Amino acid sequence: MTEPHRSVLRRLAGRARRGVRALRARRRRKRYSSMSLTELAQEFGSDKWGVHRYTPHYERHFAHLRDREMLVLELGIGGYARERQGGASLRMWKWYFPRARVVGVDIQDKSFVDEPRIKAFQGSQTNRRLMRRIVRRFGPPTIVIDDGSHQPPHVIKSFSILFPMLEDGGLYVIEDIQTSYWPAWKGSLDPDDPTTSMAMVKRLLDGLNHEEFLDEAYEPSYTDLHVVAVHCYHNLVVIEKGDNREGSNKREVNRSWYAEQARARG
Repeated sequence: MTEPHRSVLRRLAGRARRGVRALRARRRRKRYSSMSLTELAQEFGSDKWGVHRYTPHYERHFAHLRDREMLVLELGIGGYARERQGGASLRMWKWYFPRARVVGVDIQDKSFVDEPRIKAFQGSQTNRRLMRRIVRRFGPPTIVIDDGSHQPPHVIKSFSILFPMLEDGGLYVIEDIQTSYWPAWKGSLDPDDPTTSMAMVKRLLDGLNHEEFLDEAYEPSYTDLHVVAVHCYHNLVVIEKGDNREGSNKREVNRSWYAEQARARG
């Protein structure tokens, strides 16, 4: 066989292989697009279903975003320090959100998970500079999922960094918040300990109603003004971002109280 003939055969074989790959990709997309999030978790081996029961809650809050072009940012890729372990939930998100960019952050090098629409960064979940670099590159996230260290100091710090970067209408999720009650995870046996992740969530609930506070000197925080809903489930919290300034009728309802305060001031 002459070299020109071999060249033609190689090109034909290459086209055939590309055609087979494209057909398989179309079949995979069609199959995955019909799956629920729970089915995708089982398909890719994510512990968001099985070990936990998170996927039905996620689907309730995420379904309306399924076809959006957006950034999904997950803190914690899984697998700990084990070589080439982790990334199951990133692949699950990739196929649940077929038009989204999925970015993971982990203290370990998880670059092996990189593939079209999935990118891993190595670093701490409390590294403000890293989070800014990700947002500059991909834009503000629509969804942030904290599945990182689960230690309250890290959870609280990550929220303070990333919630302001979240786009309006976005969702911030904290997983495995039961560590608030576990001293070995830097939580506390005291449910009222103000340093835990759950204590932060409870403060957000008060902040939802900041316009009803009668303390005229109170200055609303960023979260007071931008947290519009907090959904709590077993070990899971979903926080919605928006404009939390609806106004209040507190002066009309508490007219006598305000009058007493004015008389007391003299």
